[in-house]
Amino acid sequence: MPKVAPDLFSQIKGPERHIYKVREITKDIKLILENSFGEVWVEGEVSNFKSAASGHFYFSLKDESAVLAAAMFSRANKEVKFKIEDGLKMVCFGRIDVYPPRGNYQLIVEKIEPKGIGARQLAFEQLKKKLFKEGLFEQAHKKPLPAMPFKLGVVTSSQGAAVRDILQILRKGAPFIDLIIRPVRVQGEAASGEIAGAIEDFNKFGQVDALIISRGGGSIEDLWSFNEEIVARAIYNSKLPTISAVGHQINITLSDLVADVFVETPSAAAKIIVDRRNVLLADLDNYRHSLSSSILEVIYNLKHALAVLLGALISPLDRLLEKQQLIDEFSAGLNRQIRQILNITQEKLSYIIEKLEVLSPLSVLSRGYSLSTQLGTGEIIKDAVKLNEGDKIKTILDKGSFISTVREVIKDDKREKRAF
Repeated sequence: MPKVAPDLFSQIKGPERHIYKVREITKDIKLILENSFGEVWVEGEVSNFKSAASGHFYFSLKDESAVLAAAMFSRANKEVKFKIEDGLKMVCFGRIDVYPPRGNYQLIVEKIEPKGIGARQLAFEQLKKKLFKEGLFEQAHKKPLPAMPFKLGVVTSSQGAAVRDILQILRKGAPFIDLIIRPVRVQGEAASGEIAGAIEDFNKFGQVDALIISRGGGSIEDLWSFNEEIVARAIYNSKLPTISAVGHQINITLSDLVADVFVETPSAAAKIIVDRRNVLLADLDNYRHSLSSSILEVIYNLKHALAVLLGALISPLDRLLEKQQLIDEFSAGLNRQIRQILNITQEKLSYIIEKLEVLSPLSVLSRGYSLSTQLGTGEIIKDAVKLNEGDKIKTILDKGSFISTVREVIKDDKREKRAF
C-alpha cells in the first residue's frame, strides 16, 4: 500500500470541518424528532412491560417488523383502570422524545386505551377473571336469607328512586319490618369507598338480619362503583346475608356476582322480603291443616277399630255401644279444643304482627312524626348541636318531604344524649 503523507488532511481544500460533541448530536436529533412528529397516536402490541417502584410504566410497542420503546409516567397512568399486560393490543397517544443517557428515542405516553374494547370493559373483565379464580363467585360461599328478616339494612342513596321503591313496597306488603337506611353516594370516585364502609359498619352493628345494596339503573359509567374491587370484597366478607339490586338485567356488576342473592331492580329486592312473609303465613296455614287432618285420621282409625271389635264380640253389646258413644263425645271435644288452640295461635300471631307494625318507623311517620337529614350528605339528624345556621335540611314525612333552612339552633343541654 502507498504511504500517506502526515499532512494529507491539512492539504485537502474545502470548508473547515466541525466536530460535534455527543450531547450536541443528541440534542439536535431530539429537536428534529420533536419538530417532525409532535403529538402522535401509535398502535402496537405491548411487550416487556414493567412497573417501576416510582410508579412509572416502561414497555415496548411492537408490530410484525419494528419495536418502539415507550414510557408512561405516574402522573399520566394513575387514571388507567385496567391492567397493562404483555400481549395486549393498545393505541397510545403521546410524543416522540430522546432519552439522552442512552441515546434512544421513545414514545412518552399520555393516554392509552385497548384496541377494539373499551378501557372500562377491559378493567371489568380483568377483575372479574381475578375474583373468579379466587372463588368469590362460588355458590358454596353464598349465605341463605333468613326465613323472615324482621330488620333490614339498606345501603343506597337517600336521594334516589331506589330507596323510594323499597319503602313503598315494604310499606304495603310487610309494614312490620324495621328498616335502617345508610345513605351513601352511588356513583363518582368516592362512592366505592362509602359503599364498602357502609357494609362493614352494618356488620359491626350486627342488629340487622340482612343487607340490601342498591341503586337504580344507569350506564356502565354510572354503575362503575359496584364494579370496584373494594365493594366486591366487602360484600364477600360480609357475615350478613346480602341482596344486590343494582341497575337492570343488562347491567350485571361484580357486586351482583359476589352477593348471596342477585335481583335486577330495587323493587325486586323488596318483593323478595314480602314474598317471604307470604310464604311464612302460608306455611303456618298448611301446618294447621295438616295437624287437623292427622287428628281426624287418628279418630277415624279408632272408630274403625272399635267397629271391628263390636262386630267380633258376641256380648255384652250395650257395653260396647256405651264406649262408642264416649269416643264420639271425646272426638267432638277434641275437635273443639283443636279449633280453640288454632284460633288462639292465630290471634297471637296477628297480635305480634300488629305490634311490629306499630313499632315500624313507617308507622311513626304516619302518626305525625318526621325524619330529617342533612341535605347533600344524607346524614340523619339526631342532635341539634350538630346544626349550624344556614344549613339545608331535608325532612321526610309520611307523605312527601320538604327542604328547609336552619335559622336558629336551640340546644337542650338537659336532655339525655343517647348513643346509637
